[in-house]
Amino acid sequence: MKPDELRSKLRGVIAFPVTPFNRDLSLDIAGLQRNLRELVRHPLAAIVAAGGTGELYSLTPSEHLAVVRAIVEEVSGRIPVISGTGFNYKIGIELAEQAAAAGSDAILALPPYYPNADENALVEYYEAIGKATPLPFFVYSRDWVNPTPAWVEKLAAKVPTLIAWKDGQGDIRRYQQIIHRLGDRLYWIGGAGDDCVPGYYSIGIRTYTSSIATVAPKLSLRLHEFASAGNSEELLRLMKEYVTPLYSLRARRKGYEVSVMKEMMNAIGLAAGPVRPPLPNLSSDDIAEVKQMLESWKPYLS
Repeated sequence: MKPDELRSKLRGVIAFPVTPFNRDLSLDIAGLQRNLRELVRHPLAAIVAAGGTGELYSLTPSEHLAVVRAIVEEVSGRIPVISGTGFNYKIGIELAEQAAAAGSDAILALPPYYPNADENALVEYYEAIGKATPLPFFVYSRDWVNPTPAWVEKLAAKVPTLIAWKDGQGDIRRYQQIIHRLGDRLYWIGGAGDDCVPGYYSIGIRTYTSSIATVAPKLSLRLHEFASAGNSEELLRLMKEYVTPLYSLRARRKGYEVSVMKEMMNAIGLAAGPVRPPLPNLSSDDIAEVKQMLESWKPYLS
């Protein structure tokens, strides 16, 4: 898929499937495929294979390839598949290359493991991954990678295949500055969470990555619909009734942003299983809270 073609398809909701594990923490590829059959029934903009919600950093390279292959095969060209990569310079390149060979439509680079990188060396990291394949390239700016507009502009000049920027900080002020500096050179994606949709859409963004889509795609799509239309009353109602309580629970412990979504999926009969350490599984009290929360979500679960 050519970069301009992919950009034209991105408007809307990008889903981040979890990577299901069995009780022994081995991959549950069959479960992943069952989840995807349900997910692709909805009009999503794209799907990310082995992203943050997909526990990229808990996967071996061979597991990463198995996940990407399964998603590409199950999606079967209906919507774009964007595959995650990261870790370090060499592994980042390796994962990007194998994802391209497996049929991915684009590559999404997460930060490297090293949190104190020099700015110029960090450019080299992303540049190497971006140039490892001819595929359209996305950068996921999250955790300690919170660059200046000038840094983003420098990277975009070095990597022609860089077409999109996924913000994972939720810093609307800085994101506006980056967007102002680069304009339409990149496609801008809201990536910090469903709870940031009102802020992102208020500055003109019309695509966001949703972990809620793994549980209730209808709710994610509704958030996009109301935010795009400027229907603030209905948008804020959904935020109050569904999104904010969920994200309050997710913020209770480090790692719960994935663990909570998996427990919600387990509760409604989708494949998820446990998380791999160092992410924590939910306490029994928090599992009970998830089940209670899902009672109010029933209109969006069918």
